[in-house]
Amino acid sequence: MKIVIINYGAGNIQSIKFAIERLGYTATLSDKESEIRAADKVIFPGVGEASSAMQKLRDTGLDTVIPSLTQPVLGICLGMQLMCAHSEEGDTQGLGIFEVDVLRFRESVKVPQIQWNTISDLKSDFFKNIPEDSFIYMVHSYYAAITEETIATTTYGIPYSSALAKDNFYGTQFHPEKSSGVGEQILKNFLEL
Repeated sequence: MKIVIINYGAGNIQSIKFAIERLGYTATLSDKESEIRAADKVIFPGVGEASSAMQKLRDTGLDTVIPSLTQPVLGICLGMQLMCAHSEEGDTQGLGIFEVDVLRFRESVKVPQIQWNTISDLKSDFFKNIPEDSFIYMVHSYYAAITEETIATTTYGIPYSSALAKDNFYGTQFHPEKSSGVGEQILKNFLEL
């Protein structure tokens, strides 16, 4: 299986690569369209600020490549947020894969949320063998609202989408590569889709 992690300068790519290797697979880091299109599975990571990360995607043409992919694609953290319609962070137009906006936490909660939290209302084979209210690792100040595309929710002041899915696209607000055994199972589920 050919797994490509999109390397556009805004990712926690090494920890994702190591997590995939622990599962017995090999992943390639690439920003080349031909390599990304030839992959069986694509992982779109992200750590950082939305508008500058989106600019990097535009500069490399990946802003048009990613939405046109037909194989399973997993966006992680900022990667998932960039797959949404719009983000309040830097007033950023997203890739529009998920029809939901990304908003800043306004509740009386500490921002960013840096903690273990739970996922519930789990839907799809993406969460096969994952119990309700499993703990995952979160680091973020912005969130996607609940939508028809929500396949897991988390509550931090308010309930929000901790995972989204539409067609061949999946996204997690949490970091599966840092979420211990639960995260490894979720990555395994994605690779077996």
